[in-house]
Amino acid sequence: MQKLFNLQNKLKAVKKDAENPFFKSKYFDINGLLSALKPLLNEEGVIVIQPLAVSESGINLLKTLVIDAETGKALVESAIALPSDVDPQKMGSAITYFRRYSLQSMFLLESEDDDGNSTIPESPNLREAPPAPKHSEGGRGQCLKCGADMVMSPKTNKIFCSDKCWLK
Repeated sequence: MQKLFNLQNKLKAVKKDAENPFFKSKYFDINGLLSALKPLLNEEGVIVIQPLAVSESGINLLKTLVIDAETGKALVESAIALPSDVDPQKMGSAITYFRRYSLQSMFLLESEDDDGNSTIPESPNLREAPPAPKHSEGGRGQCLKCGADMVMSPKTNKIFCSDKCWLK
């Protein structure tokens, strides 16, 4: 574990150098991530492999293993299920995506804190939704429509139903 500790101390934040025009967001490209990681991995005598595997129940997996080059012993490993029933191009994109985020998670790589909602395409239902209620009747802090708690978005400072009942 000392080698992982040393790696985490040497790793700097990885700059998001690629742009996704569809979602208008930035991300770090797998090649840029590997370029930043490989020299430090080599310096510490650590190998990372990301093989594809199939679980006992037949689910396609992407595994990530961090191995001590001297002992051959896995220091850390993880596995994530891949999507099923997709064409080869979409599967390739999913594999690259999961490789990148598995490495980011495994090595605690710093990056910008993306708003998860900014990566979800806007649905027609969202566009047609009525505005979120500004307050509840009598100051009870509950939605008039469904009774859920009202919360304030830290991003927009608007108050809305925590159950998002207007989307249903």
